[in-house]
Amino acid sequence: MKTMQKTALILLLTLTLLPILGLASEQKKSIAAQEAGKWLALVDGLQYQESWNRAAILFKQQVTARQWLQAITAARNPMGNMLSRQLIKASYATSLPGAPDGEYVVLQFKTSFKNKQNAIETVTPMLDRGQWRVSGYYVR
Repeated sequence: MKTMQKTALILLLTLTLLPILGLASEQKKSIAAQEAGKWLALVDGLQYQESWNRAAILFKQQVTARQWLQAITAARNPMGNMLSRQLIKASYATSLPGAPDGEYVVLQFKTSFKNKQNAIETVTPMLDRGQWRVSGYYVR
């Protein structure tokens, strides 16, 4: 095949695959956000042990169930009940600082609690054993 034909074929394949790859990334963000929502519902319902049980292996390697229960109780209980939560940002990544390479979606929510109206929750699901599971949670 001539060089010009090869170049045209590569360009055609690239232009054809780019939207598909973008769609795959959007689909991953959507699925990860759904799973994060289920996990957050556990936290909102004070089911802290179950939230730890359903977290990613990476999460469990970094914090024991007992440490998680202490940390999440201290962080969330003073805020009171969750009143509203709105997804404001979702970013797909294959590497994050301090974490092994993999597939991650960093989700940020604008959340209103009874005792803290303007909080930002960051939830990071990762692809863990073929399922999206939360590997990190931070609220400020």
